[in-house]
Amino acid sequence: MDTSCELGSDESSYEIFKQDSLFAESFPLMKEIRRQGKLCDVTLKVDNHSFSAHRIVLAATIPYFYAMFTHNMAESRIKEITMKEIEPHALESLINFAYSGVVKIDNQNVQGLMVGASFLQLNKVRDACADFLKDRFHPQNVLGIRHFADTLGCAQLVTSADRYIHQYFSKVALSDEFMGLSFDDLIDIVRRDELNVPTEERIFDACMKWVKFEQQTRAVYLPNILANIRLPLLSPQFLADNVATEELIRTSHKCRDLLDEARDFHLMPERRALVSASRTRPRCCDYVVGQIYAVGGLTKNGESVSTVEIYDPVTKEWKMGEAMSMLRSRVGVAVMEGKLYAFGGFNGTERLSTVEVYDPVHKKWNQGKPMRCKRSAVGVAALDDLVYVCGGYDGVTSLSTVECYSPKTDSWTTVAPMMKYRSAGGVAPLGGYVYALGGHDGLSIFDSVERYDVTTNTWTKVRSMLNRRCRLGVATLGGKLYACGGYDGSCFLRSVEVYIPEKDQWQLIAPMNVKRSRVALAANMGKLWAIGGYDGESNLSTVEVSAPPERCIQLVPAAEVIRT
Repeated sequence: MDTSCELGSDESSYEIFKQDSLFAESFPLMKEIRRQGKLCDVTLKVDNHSFSAHRIVLAATIPYFYAMFTHNMAESRIKEITMKEIEPHALESLINFAYSGVVKIDNQNVQGLMVGASFLQLNKVRDACADFLKDRFHPQNVLGIRHFADTLGCAQLVTSADRYIHQYFSKVALSDEFMGLSFDDLIDIVRRDELNVPTEERIFDACMKWVKFEQQTRAVYLPNILANIRLPLLSPQFLADNVATEELIRTSHKCRDLLDEARDFHLMPERRALVSASRTRPRCCDYVVGQIYAVGGLTKNGESVSTVEIYDPVTKEWKMGEAMSMLRSRVGVAVMEGKLYAFGGFNGTERLSTVEVYDPVHKKWNQGKPMRCKRSAVGVAALDDLVYVCGGYDGVTSLSTVECYSPKTDSWTTVAPMMKYRSAGGVAPLGGYVYALGGHDGLSIFDSVERYDVTTNTWTKVRSMLNRRCRLGVATLGGKLYACGGYDGSCFLRSVEVYIPEKDQWQLIAPMNVKRSRVALAANMGKLWAIGGYDGESNLSTVEVSAPPERCIQLVPAAEVIRT
């Protein structure tokens, strides 16, 4: 039939037909052909096991075989190929995967599959095995999984295992795997800054158990182990009652020297600078998954509230917590030994000196001992076993005074005042110091920064921020100090800057999405969380989170309260 007359003579006219289901229908047929043993042109042998397959299918789906069959290697021509470095069951599963795109991963085959997938360069299968292992981390197996991942060169799984070890060190240290660590592996762990322990005592106890587990051969390592434990961070009582009484320490000159150094650290504060920073630097685990508490603040209408909201980053949901007994905005908060403290604030009528303490175990707020001064817009930082409450506004003037609270004795003392009167400033701990940033004195808004040395009871000026800021958010993360948002006297800010203490230098990083004055900044899960604030027009209930801190993204609404 001649269609040229009917359809026209345009020879360029054409139509493309596409059958989307062709590939999905073809591979099951190839699998069936293989099951019948037809058209197979290669046999893979492992030990006493043989597996027939089609070169074209293996080359098209497995990078290892693509390289083997298309680069004129000897194996591209021979019928039978002997495989090494892979278990028979793993090879069988991965050949089946080449035909089906499906592989079953379970506790029995995951290691063999991961080794085989790494060898055959099936990266997505390897990553699926790594995710399977991540979901099954346990204090009893995480060290073994980490060692396995390290031998495979799977950096992602090694990093995830390290974070788990850091977060749950106290439980990991009780495992059989911990007792079986080599000396080098033990040192690699205990020297890390990121270990999440309530006190250095946990690390000392874990190391002594490791030594005594095979004391005859391990006692010789004790001086090197103690050099990596931060003995000066142990309390004088623990040093006297637990460290000095250990027979293995008493009979070693090197161990006694380290013990004497720790004792002198407490007895002679003026000589603390002579002690290596690696033995006095507090540990800090940035990747602990914690709940975020938004305490007090203002409604969208500007009224002070007593409510508390709690954000769970796992479920990504906010819920209401137990309310405080008093209305508090511009309140200072701190966490110490698992309890949440609320200091001062403004109840809508007057500034407060009262203190409340929340016990999350009993889900109850209790009254603490009041401060000596009324303070709102106050900065608070917890350092070691004390809480420092800095500056603020008493209803008449901005303050430079600093009060120090001891939860153990429920008592207040006054320490050296700041160099400036600071209201609505930011306060945070970093590297054994308390830093005070920005704020105002009622006349001027500051870019200045000063830090408090607890050993000398003195404040010293450090490098100023790049921007003037009051009502800013401040937090520490990864050994750095972050300042975000605030008000500079003419503009509400969304800029963020970071202080690197080793360089005494501030750097601007990516700004927040929203202008935020009166913002609360918290560090959690290795990220920064900017909560609430005021954008110059209205109080905010939104939250944004950094991932990583150099890049901020919008996250979730935070109900109806702005935290100030």
